[in-house]
Amino acid sequence: MILVTGGLGSIGSHTARALLDLGESVVVTAHRSTALPEHLAGRVVVEPLDTTDRASFLDIGTRHEITGIVHLAAARYDLPDPVAYLRADSLALLNALNAATAWGVRRFSVASSIAVYMGVDEVPLREDAPLPVLAAHQIPVFKKTAELFAALAGDSAGFDTVALRIGTVWGPLGVPDNPFTPLPRLVNAAVRGEDPDLTPPRPPAYAEDATDLCYVKDCGRAIALLMLADRLNHRTYNVSSGRPVRYGEVVDAINAAVPGANLTLPAGRNPERPPDTYLDITRLQADTGFRPEYDVDRAVSDYVGWLRHHEE
Repeated sequence: MILVTGGLGSIGSHTARALLDLGESVVVTAHRSTALPEHLAGRVVVEPLDTTDRASFLDIGTRHEITGIVHLAAARYDLPDPVAYLRADSLALLNALNAATAWGVRRFSVASSIAVYMGVDEVPLREDAPLPVLAAHQIPVFKKTAELFAALAGDSAGFDTVALRIGTVWGPLGVPDNPFTPLPRLVNAAVRGEDPDLTPPRPPAYAEDATDLCYVKDCGRAIALLMLADRLNHRTYNVSSGRPVRYGEVVDAINAAVPGANLTLPAGRNPERPPDTYLDITRLQADTGFRPEYDVDRAVSDYVGWLRHHEE
């Protein structure tokens, strides 16, 4: 049985569904998100958990035989105090690693991020690239250290650890007003018949801007494959689609899926935007056989269909 912390969120719930579809039983934890997504209804056990509570975390192991952990739960990304953010996420991670050790799990995966590559110039971004020591934002600072914490604990206790360097994910249950990419806001606005608000501090969008982009259902399936693989050759994996996607390409797909949307973007590329890059997923493909199932058109169509029946 696999425990997915943050399992009712966007990435967590789709990871749980992918694990279930591959024949695994799943326990998910719930804290800020408490509504059970329909794609998990009747299929998972839900355990309320504040991941910063060590005793409550360990208590889950008295009720379930946990053989693996996918640690996706995270503190709010917009906490203004970086010390509060680092304290909450560090305590949650240490409790998860303590539980993994106590339960004798086989594999522990922890969410990292494409943001850890900040300052790396190579294109595409590969897992063996040296990571600059930068402290530009609290998220990549914590994610880099989380990879090391997990590796150290796993080596000591004897379980596999996997750092999931997740790309730009979008799709059902995602944050519509995403502070890192304008694409969810564009889709949401089109479905609701509104003009998209991309005024600062929201990120701008130009037609030729390109980004690493991964539909959440592909992301969840990739994580599930990494958790269930018999053997992995590495402990760090990029998780994404493996190609850059132009914003203009996404807007064309939105306009095709939502008649009358007529979204337009400024021509060219945002002059203030850093060079575009994306994640290389050769390792992921070689070790799990993963191939993205959602190109831009299919992803937009699926997301639009979901939004028409749900309120985000």
